[in-house]
Amino acid sequence: MKRINITERANWRAYAEDVGFKFHTFDGEPYWDETAYYQFSLQQIENDLEAPTEELHQMVMDMVGDITRSEEMLTLLNIPRDFWSYVWNSWHKGQPHLYGRMDLVYSGTGPAKLLELNYDTPTSLFETGFFQWVWLEDQINAGVLPAHADQFNSLQDKLEQAFAELTLPQPFYFSSVRESIEDKGTVEYLMDIATQAGVDTRYIAIEDLGELQNQLVDLENQPIHGLFKLYPWEFMVQEDFAKVITSSQTQIIEPGWKMLLSNKGILPLLWQRYPNHPNLLPAFFETPKSEPISAGWVRKPLFSREGANVDLITAEGEKVSAQGPYNDGRFIRQALHALPKFRDEYRDADTYTMLGSWIVGDSAAGICIREDETLITKDTSRFLPHIILD
Repeated sequence: MKRINITERANWRAYAEDVGFKFHTFDGEPYWDETAYYQFSLQQIENDLEAPTEELHQMVMDMVGDITRSEEMLTLLNIPRDFWSYVWNSWHKGQPHLYGRMDLVYSGTGPAKLLELNYDTPTSLFETGFFQWVWLEDQINAGVLPAHADQFNSLQDKLEQAFAELTLPQPFYFSSVRESIEDKGTVEYLMDIATQAGVDTRYIAIEDLGELQNQLVDLENQPIHGLFKLYPWEFMVQEDFAKVITSSQTQIIEPGWKMLLSNKGILPLLWQRYPNHPNLLPAFFETPKSEPISAGWVRKPLFSREGANVDLITAEGEKVSAQGPYNDGRFIRQALHALPKFRDEYRDADTYTMLGSWIVGDSAAGICIREDETLITKDTSRFLPHIILD
């Protein structure tokens, strides 16, 4: 695993705008960064990332049924009691899921370690599935990268296959928060893929979802029989329309049972079932009697996004924190496995690197890479492309 400097494509910003990548820059700072790329060997990809991703995914899936039957675990995960039956039914009726992403720490040697699961509303889809692949093709065509350079990236193809194979109500609605450029861009990308797979797609903002006669409806009071929501389940259950979710005949993706996998509480449950697994880190639920975190530990909210409200103390005693709105709930503790540090010569600074590993259905589908100047990866962290080259 190497970080290699490379010259940016001359026209990439204009091209990004043309293809709808409106969030390539945030507040004047780059989100998409092609001043460097990461290079992996095929062995690193297949043995250290792809195989563990699928093994970890299967471990997680094997736990879902047990959690749905356990009041103790449902309580530990802060699943609202009014939704326990809904979650149980969604699992035992086999309601299908589409995709997820697990965040890993990996330095090129040794087993990758699971940091957390993003199995409900993972973003970075467009950047991973489309834009970094176009970057690879452009750099090969320009002679900058060798013709046999590859990428661990079947994300778009597998998403299209999944949409073609899923039995979805027609029309099928896609939804996100109206004012989020990133979320809207991600949903539009998914809609385009679904349309290519033959799905009749419609868009509706989360704010416009309504309820009528115990059914979710659109702005014209037409029933919504199928809905993809890029909106966290922990927020969905607090909305005005939440009271009809359990009675509505709407097929929702991601399904209700993904509530069990969309918070950090799954990490201590995994550690309890698979202690000392090479791809897991020790993790425990915080209790009122828990001492303040000590060196070598991380404190994470049960529900948080993009590193918000995470606190950690390095082995050397350095404290690192990220602010956010998720400081009023329960927390877990996880052993710190620090992100690998690389030198960013373009910015003349050190940078810390995290890998996201994608799952579509139950298969590994590629990776994405995020960098930050701190040990906590946040929504402002840069996205860099990668290649496979032996």
